[in-house]
Amino acid sequence: MFSKRRVFFGVLLVCLVSLSSWGFLVHRTINQIAVYNLPEPLRSFFHKDKAYLVYNAPRPDIRRNSDKSEATKHFIDLEKYGPNAANNMPMDWVTAVKKYTADTLKEYGWGPYNVMIQLNNLTAAFKSGNQDSILFYAADIGHYIGDLHVPLHTTINYDGQLTNQKGLHALWESMIPELAINQYQLYNPHKAVYLKDPATALWVDIRKAANLLPSMLAIEKEVSIQFTPETKYRMQMRYGKETKSYTKEFAEAYAKGLGPTVNGQLIASANMISDFWYTAWVNAGKPSLATSRDLNTSLEEELKSFKANKLIQDGLLISKKSKPED
Repeated sequence: MFSKRRVFFGVLLVCLVSLSSWGFLVHRTINQIAVYNLPEPLRSFFHKDKAYLVYNAPRPDIRRNSDKSEATKHFIDLEKYGPNAANNMPMDWVTAVKKYTADTLKEYGWGPYNVMIQLNNLTAAFKSGNQDSILFYAADIGHYIGDLHVPLHTTINYDGQLTNQKGLHALWESMIPELAINQYQLYNPHKAVYLKDPATALWVDIRKAANLLPSMLAIEKEVSIQFTPETKYRMQMRYGKETKSYTKEFAEAYAKGLGPTVNGQLIASANMISDFWYTAWVNAGKPSLATSRDLNTSLEEELKSFKANKLIQDGLLISKKSKPED
């Protein structure tokens, strides 16, 4: 029999899924893909603790429930930082604080600067050789990088609430991937590269995400013309309250209108994560890593499945399996 505490925890997790960036499914998926993008020996090192990296990918979202300072680490409201902020904002935290003040940054989002802090933390963990710390910061930085590839994490219109499209956040980040991931191209040939200037690389991807906003908003409006309020939305009971959400039919039509956009941002997230993991290890001096030869066969099998884009069909995508909170 489930305890009340476990039931409560399960309800909390469901709430977080609806509010979190990318949703648990994609956060876990991109951390797993990032492992495959790494070179040896880093790939084997992370592979032996792949389950930890995957299952803990949503952890920063869970922290938001108890840590009031956590939320603004996940996004950046570019409009609040002046015209053309995506191209004009300083790359480093110290200069950004001088220009905007720390209070302003921590009110309107400081996601890019937080990622750089996490990179320093991961680099220090590699230098120390503390495996627990390495895995902790690797899982966390994967989450934050993934967040900044979501267009709605670059704008004050984070839920479509300013354009009469409220609910777009969960639709784009969670509902659509959950419906469509079986058709996604999860494999891509990216191999992790060393980033001489990781902040610049990150901002390039942030700009790309922000540039997707106009089209994703416009497509939602175009698709909405084909639906009535009754066919676009459905009412459901959640935790004793009647709430409005999108119908499966509308979500599928919107996903079709978006084309490969969501899939593309998923892959871009995984690629950047692998680059940051690799960069931290190189910056730490490429310390020796404890790996297990016993896992080589499993890794080879997964890589073969990954390259054939059959992780889901072969039952190897952890995010599609039973989760530890189930």
